[in-house]
Amino acid sequence: MKKILIVIGIIILGILIVGFGFEKETKPREDTRLILEHTYKTYIAPTCFEDSGATNYLEDSDLEMAKQLEYKPHDDCTEEALKPYKEKIIISFLHDLGLLKTEWSTW
Repeated sequence: MKKILIVIGIIILGILIVGFGFEKETKPREDTRLILEHTYKTYIAPTCFEDSGATNYLEDSDLEMAKQLEYKPHDDCTEEALKPYKEKIIISFLHDLGLLKTEWSTW
């Protein structure tokens, strides 16, 4: 019984060391809200909309739909807003599970 507890402890310690010791890229989820600009066949991040100079041919959608339509980012602001960032593996994993919010989840 004592050996099993030691092995479990070592495994947990190993997971913590890897989880907090290494970084992983966190990307926006497929359901991240975007604005589709159908006139230019682009998408706009909500935080960039005011300065985008968008037309009236818009649709509220998500990243998955923008990829399906093969739309490109509308401008540099949108590219920067959706840029992946590096963080600790354990934190990124919690974002992936939806237990922690990312900057994109407030859109």
